[in-house]
Parts: sequence; structure tokens; C-alpha cells
Amino acid sequence: MPTGVSHGYLPSGRYIVNHDIMRCTAEGVVGNHLYSGRALGLTEPDDYIQLNPQLKPLWRDITRHYRRIGLSHSENVIWDVDICELGLHEGFTPSVFYFGPEEASVWNDPDWVRAVEYINSKNNFMALAQELGIDVPQTRCYNSVDEISEYEIVSLNMPCYLKAAVSVSGVGIYRCANREELRDAIDRFDRDVPVQVQEEVKTELFLNIQYRVVGDRLVRLAVSEQILDGCAHQGNRFPSNYEPWDAIDPMARWLKDNGIKGIFAFDVAVVETPDGLRFPAIECNPRFNGASYPTVIAQKLDIPEWTARTFKTRHRRLSDIDLSDIEYNMNTGEGLVIVNWGTLLEGKLVLLLAGSAEYQEALFNELQHRL
Repeated sequence: MPTGVSHGYLPSGRYIVNHDIMRCTAEGVVGNHLYSGRALGLTEPDDYIQLNPQLKPLWRDITRHYRRIGLSHSENVIWDVDICELGLHEGFTPSVFYFGPEEASVWNDPDWVRAVEYINSKNNFMALAQELGIDVPQTRCYNSVDEISEYEIVSLNMPCYLKAAVSVSGVGIYRCANREELRDAIDRFDRDVPVQVQEEVKTELFLNIQYRVVGDRLVRLAVSEQILDGCAHQGNRFPSNYEPWDAIDPMARWLKDNGIKGIFAFDVAVVETPDGLRFPAIECNPRFNGASYPTVIAQKLDIPEWTARTFKTRHRRLSDIDLSDIEYNMNTGEGLVIVNWGTLLEGKLVLLLAGSAEYQEALFNELQHRL
């Protein structure tokens, strides 16, 4: 088999890339069936990529955009996101958004799926963090919501968060300012759902800390600052003023040693205290995440400073958006890269804005007019 080129985020080789998120998403995420396109910027010419066939009308324009800005990518498209394709291409290793039981049924890697399924539970995450001595917020874990008695409710400090042990996109997470709101939030869950009650972390800043497993090595990928709308992820900013790798490394090593592969990430708070900064870990996302795609694209293009965020647009065709003089320019290191392009069909895009903070602000303002 040809060795292929280095992907940066994966060992050298050839990949079949299927980053459809429909097996790991929440209802109500607009355009979630169109997210497979954002993995295109991660690929290299020798790869295969599986895309939702609804993205076909956008293909010509997105590939022209990538060609103009110098971003390499695969043109070997399978217009079908059926995961059965993952096992049909000899010599190609799967790259998936989330390696769950369905993916494992096609590509046999029991250690990988066990590691993912274990740490994907916020309750398991808390147990492992305590075992490894990792700083976390004060949290009470319950095997079912029915275990939260009135006595427990009265004893909890407010405000707090009630969280489903397994959730995505901020769904199943409720901020409770007082005990009455906590009781109301409890009633929103089925009685057998595992949950946790967590203290509110007093901070204005959360970090996304990404790792990748390359062969048998654990590699620190990037730390970016999260842009949030409540609990919902809206984007990321790089670089961060904080890089608390040492606080998270023990769990990242545990996951690598227990079989996890590809990219995975942690949500970490930055908390000021009289004794200095704390970096309590909130949860692990044992998969690619919203920050992964702009991070890898930025590394491929050697972009040192960027923001990626979601924009709404009135347009439904890429060719209708005026990109003149704002596309990424390799000579200046400034400009725009389209990351999540398939969701244009639903009126939104994820864009990477490269350049200084001042340039990014000017570009952001310009985009309000052009989109």
C-alpha cells in the first residue's frame, strides 16, 4: 500500500473519511444532516470522503474556493454516508466523527469503542478524574434522576447545573438558579436517565483542549478559547492565553493507553481564585468536535491566529457570496476560509477568519454586509 502523505492530525496513510454526525447529534441542530462536508478540509488527495448527496450542488464552488486558497483535499467522493463503506476499501483506514457501536460493527476495534463509550458518560468522566487527581467542579453523580431525593435537593448549593450523563450540543443541560428550577428540570427527564448535579463554575472563559493519537503516540494538538451562546458551542478562538496541558495530560494518556484513536478533546474552565488560577475539567468529547475542523485546516495552511464561528446568511449558493478580496491569502496570512459549507443549504456557515485580532474584527463586520 502507498504510504500516502502526512495528514497532520493522523498518521501517514490513506483514509476513508465519513464525518456524518447523524449517529451522534441532538434533535433540533439545524442542518445536522449536512455536516459531513466540513471534513473535506481535513482530507488529502489520496483519500476517499463520504458526503451527503444533498451537497452535490455546492461541490464545484467549494472546491474552487479551496483551490484558490491553496488548501489540499480529496476529490474522490462517495455520495453516500452509509458507514458500511468504511470496510469496503482495502488499504484505507476509517476516519469518523464518532467511533460508536455502529462504526465498530464495520471496523472492528473493541478497545477504541470501549474507551469512547466509557468516557462519553459525564459520570464516568468524574469518577476517572477523581481517580487520576484531575481538578473538577464539585459534582454529584446519580445512576438515575429518581435518585435525587428532596433531601438531596435541599442540601445542594445553588445555582447549579443538572446534566444528562450523556448529551451533545448542550441538550439535556439545565442551569438552575434555585431549588424550584432544579425540581422543574428534574421533571424534564425520563426517570431512569443517569444525571449529575454540578456546581456553577464562576468564569467567563472555557477552553477546548484537543489531543490526537498518532500511531502509538499521544500528541498535543491545540488549545483554543470557546465562543459560547449559553451552553451551545458557537465557535473557537486561537491561540489562547492559557495552555494548561499538564492539568489534563493524565486523562489523555489514560485514554490513549486504553485504545482511543484520532482526535478527542476536553472542555476546561479558567477560574481565578485568591490562590491563583484553577483549570477544572468539565467533560471529555471522545471524538472530533467543532474546533477540530478549523484547527486542522489552520495547521495545514500554517495560520497562527484565527477565529472560527457560525454565521447566518440569506444565501443558499456559494457562488452568490461575494468573496472578492476577503478569501484567505497565503502571502498575507489573512482572509476567510469556509469550513462547514454544507449547512449553507439551511442558511448558515462556519467560517475561519485568519489574521490579527484587528483584521478579524474588520472582516467580521464586513461579513455582516456580504452574508
